[in-house]
Amino acid sequence: MHRLLQLLDTLAQSGTAEPVTVHGRGSEKFEDQDLIKMAKKKKITQKMVLNLVDIAKRKNEPHLIQPLWNTYHCQNQLYSSGRRFFGKYCKNRFCTTCLGIRKAELINKYLPIINTWEDPQFVTLTVKAQPAKRLSKVIDAMIRGFKRINDKHKKRDQRSKGEKLIGARSLECNFNPNKRTYNPHFHIIVPNKEMANTILEDWLSLWGKKWTNRYAQHIKPVDDNEVALIEIIKYGTKIFTEPDLKSKSKGASEKVYVAAMYNIFSAMHGHRLFDRFGFNLPKQ
Repeated sequence: MHRLLQLLDTLAQSGTAEPVTVHGRGSEKFEDQDLIKMAKKKKITQKMVLNLVDIAKRKNEPHLIQPLWNTYHCQNQLYSSGRRFFGKYCKNRFCTTCLGIRKAELINKYLPIINTWEDPQFVTLTVKAQPAKRLSKVIDAMIRGFKRINDKHKKRDQRSKGEKLIGARSLECNFNPNKRTYNPHFHIIVPNKEMANTILEDWLSLWGKKWTNRYAQHIKPVDDNEVALIEIIKYGTKIFTEPDLKSKSKGASEKVYVAAMYNIFSAMHGHRLFDRFGFNLPKQ
């Protein structure tokens, strides 16, 4: 490992190496343990990506193939300049490294705003479990439905007949390996309980009993703003899933269901996983 660091440190000094232009602020130099963690993440990501590429080729969906290859090559090379490391990031939602960076950036942007809210509430909105063939259409409908609810209250606020909705929203989807079904859902943080109840009631009214159940929706007060924010921005779908959800507490080994993961990524393609509504971020 120390040999790797030495090579990185002397890269710019080599008379035979071509000059490399680096961008951004870079990262502080890592300890050996940090590099080992990075290597493990990259190994998991590359193994997963190769399987996802095979599925994309089989389904003839070229629009996903190039982003997947970009993720495969993400951070393949690290360059050292001064006391910092630099590398090229893919910024894709399949990449475990870039997801960690994205999480940190969003926390820095949104946590100061959420800290100003008097009584933040954590809301979960979902629909009934769906088969793979309907997943894409249902996710599209969920996003249109939430926009419809938000637009309704925005108009009421403009007419001084109500209050606009304010909050941060993320789109996620889990896979149930027992039933072979998918559970798309929203996680939302809003400033108060009244707004949380309004969103929940509008959601149930919009979808009706055929598509959703009241007991599957949740509202709970936020005890820790940072923990709640991490919860809604950590991923679009889990990489590891318990094969038997009922035996979760028995220590069942987790698996990666690549075909199910591909279905989720494909259904979410073109949609923002994390978004805000009702407020703007301060200018950086």
